[in-house]
Amino acid sequence: MEVSPSLLSADFARLADEIEMINSSEADMLHLDVMDGVFVPNISFGFPVIKSVAKHCKKPLDAHLMIVEPQKWVSQLSELGVRIMNVHQEACSHLHRTIYQIKEAGMEAGVTINPATPVMLLQDIIRDVDLVLIMSVNPGFGGQKFIPHSVDKVRELRALIERTGSKAKIQVDGGVNGETGKLLAEAGADNLVAGSYVFGAKDPHQAISTLKHL
Repeated sequence: MEVSPSLLSADFARLADEIEMINSSEADMLHLDVMDGVFVPNISFGFPVIKSVAKHCKKPLDAHLMIVEPQKWVSQLSELGVRIMNVHQEACSHLHRTIYQIKEAGMEAGVTINPATPVMLLQDIIRDVDLVLIMSVNPGFGGQKFIPHSVDKVRELRALIERTGSKAKIQVDGGVNGETGKLLAEAGADNLVAGSYVFGAKDPHQAISTLKHL
């Protein structure tokens, strides 16, 4: 299982220490939740923070843009060295075009769906993306309770990927812990995003390891 700790739950007063913890852990990448206060009811951090993090983080950066018009920021994220740029299906009027803008900029392309968005809406784009993120909470805040039917959505998405021959990985974000992570792994998830479970743990390294070995 791949593990992507979410920077949103880190202690920003100790950000250098938090990044060093990620560097020394079994984490596969660092998840960056960028929020604009428009697409979601919160504001997180922007490019100055990402630029600073990129200088010190030895893990690949996985940017999840919870913003309107994400296509405007493709080149900036590419220049910062982001590996995966993930945009919301609900935020893109021309999703296919945006996906290919991301790929042309040298990044892997991901698409995210909210809890109320059906998997079937991805059937015409699934062969073109490198990753699909299923939100297992409503986006905008950390520390929310896991939505149980997300497990069924992972199974449905896995079936779609296998039926179409897509190479996309399945990522899940929201309420992920050792218990929910096990359910998601059994359903076919490839990558788990975890914020509070990692950064709120007494032993973050162990929390990451627990998810890594599901």
